[in-house]
Amino acid sequence: MKNKHVAVLLGGISSERPVSLSSGKACADTLEAEGYRVSRVDVDRNVGAVLADLKPDVAFNALHGPFGEDGTIQGILEYLAIPYTHSGVLASALAMNKAQAKKVAKAAGLPVAESRIVSRFSIVDKHPMQPPYVVKPVNEGSSFGVVIVKEGQSHPPQVISSPDWKYGDTVMVERYVHGRELTCAVMGDVALGVCEIIPTGHAFYDYDSKYVAGGSKHECPAKISPNIYQKVLTLALKAHQAIGCRGVSRSDFRYDDRHSENGEVVWLEVNTQPGMTPTSLVPEIAAYAGHSFGDLLSWMVEDASCQR
Repeated sequence: MKNKHVAVLLGGISSERPVSLSSGKACADTLEAEGYRVSRVDVDRNVGAVLADLKPDVAFNALHGPFGEDGTIQGILEYLAIPYTHSGVLASALAMNKAQAKKVAKAAGLPVAESRIVSRFSIVDKHPMQPPYVVKPVNEGSSFGVVIVKEGQSHPPQVISSPDWKYGDTVMVERYVHGRELTCAVMGDVALGVCEIIPTGHAFYDYDSKYVAGGSKHECPAKISPNIYQKVLTLALKAHQAIGCRGVSRSDFRYDDRHSENGEVVWLEVNTQPGMTPTSLVPEIAAYAGHSFGDLLSWMVEDASCQR
């Protein structure tokens, strides 16, 4: 088993390159310690030719964001017939598009917040919905471009229509859900556990909260009632299956318990390429479920395939 040659795909060309470099290094170092032969591949647009020459047994996808998470690299790996980790072409593309993923999730019975898709130029002068609401790029990860519009704010956020905006002309406007940030990791067909994310010094779980040491506190397992805990486990697995994810995924939720511990639970999105950095959630949740980082990564390598 452990004599497999694993190409760890890291870096990439998206705005999440620094995160991927960190994830990839942690994964490559650990897989080497587990006994695999590892090649580190810093991905650019020549990755097809590089992998064709390298001929690895498995590609471990540690990329994040567009090109690495949206079905593009998955399509290249399918063409090259190299087994790979995480989700396949369709699930990756679907999950990366927040609007389409939400339609599928809603059809599968997951609770989602009301939202609409609009041109960013259409919200210059008037609110697209009653505040509070959240504006999200349709095809970005790591909370890039997310803007929260608070209750009582008189004008829409001007940054979205400015020339400096670099996250596309179509955005999703979504009702802001008050409450706590919960996340749940899924491994294969098992929901591993629920963790609460508590941003420290940040308005929400933004890029710095995710990746800067001390940017957030993780309560694992989440200190919530058993029925809500079980509900989140069930919903995360349902999202994983409805969108067609494979390997490891992570679903994010909001839980509004201001008026009752049986308050509103809302599914936000599924992440098909969860971070594997020292501050990442999935390794922490997996450890709580009894899987060391090395065991988790070895499982992912052995689970790798084409036509996922």
